[in-house]
Amino acid sequence: MRGVQVVCYPKKVMLLGSGELGKEVILEAQRLGIETIAVDRYEHAPAMQVAHRSYVVDMLDGDELRKIIEKEKPDFVVPEIEAIATETLLELENEGFHIVPTAKAVNLTMDREGIRRLASEELGLPTAKYAFANNLEELKEAVREIGVPCVIKPIMSSSGKGQSVCRSLAVVEQSWNQAITGSRANKNRVIVEEFVHFDSEITLLTVRSSSGTSFCAPIGHVQKDGDYIESWQPHEMSEEQLLEAQTVAKTITDALGGYGLFGVELFLSASGVYFSEVSPRPHDTGMVTMATQDLSEFALHIRAILGYPVPQVQLLKSGASHTIKATEESKDFEVTGISESLSVQNTQIRVFGKPETKIGRRMAVVLSNGDSVTEARQKAELAASKVGIKYENTFRKTNN
Repeated sequence: MRGVQVVCYPKKVMLLGSGELGKEVILEAQRLGIETIAVDRYEHAPAMQVAHRSYVVDMLDGDELRKIIEKEKPDFVVPEIEAIATETLLELENEGFHIVPTAKAVNLTMDREGIRRLASEELGLPTAKYAFANNLEELKEAVREIGVPCVIKPIMSSSGKGQSVCRSLAVVEQSWNQAITGSRANKNRVIVEEFVHFDSEITLLTVRSSSGTSFCAPIGHVQKDGDYIESWQPHEMSEEQLLEAQTVAKTITDALGGYGLFGVELFLSASGVYFSEVSPRPHDTGMVTMATQDLSEFALHIRAILGYPVPQVQLLKSGASHTIKATEESKDFEVTGISESLSVQNTQIRVFGKPETKIGRRMAVVLSNGDSVTEARQKAELAASKVGIKYENTFRKTNN
């Protein structure tokens, strides 16, 4: 009888948050021989399906988080979502654990207040005017101060949840309720932002590595209710705008420190480039890089984390992504139209494998490339139009 072969991995990465972005990070880590552990608050999350091991824990519970990290003793703890007990990560970093990119970066970007105050008040970066409110009365006063229209968001949320455009004082209470409902970690605090009249909004993927700081070609995107619908690369910008955007991105990422990929969100307007937000991790709009670059944002993130060199990123083709979102809640569903979607030339599809649908939840993404951004966007839109989701109330597998 042959013995069981034990594989010894040189490094161990623990991912906190195991959605579709985390799944790609895990795959890239494994390509470099890394042992991977996926953690999330629910079972069968996408990254769990490909990781060596996985755990289901409440990542906002500092004791639970500490217990699992101390048990596994990973070489790198890689947060992939905002809803994490960041105070515990700060403690663990002081005890010698390597938090990516740094515990400070994760803590500051977990809520919109920390990162906005850093960008505007400490670094002097151009931002929209803003104010914060802890209750409805404070919110009304903040809206009067900022003016309408304005944008109201929870200080902590993801994928645009709880975000709204407030166009008059009459709907402030509605915006407050929407923000609190969409908030994560029971944070009853919101940010009110001046409505910036911008020409376009971009993501500038910025990589801090042993090779220095480098940038991917800018990514344009369309959002609805704060969540992205489609993205494309490259986004057309003047040389002056690009240099200004890179300066802003380098300034904020230098302040956050550490190695890894950052998604820096910026507004482009006639009056200049405005800082919006930054994520110290791969960005959802950056999924397009799987169809456009020699190294995707996920490959870049892992290379940088491990301390490997990151050469200048090459844009090989213009490309676009288009999301497939659920319209109902169900645990019995099927993503359909994959064959038809893949019949569109130069097109790929990623079905995330999430165990259940929720209204507005991203379930898949279509990736297309072409000789121009216009062609790529047309292909992605066409391919996405062929994909659907059948739910239990309208579809049942014929297994009886």
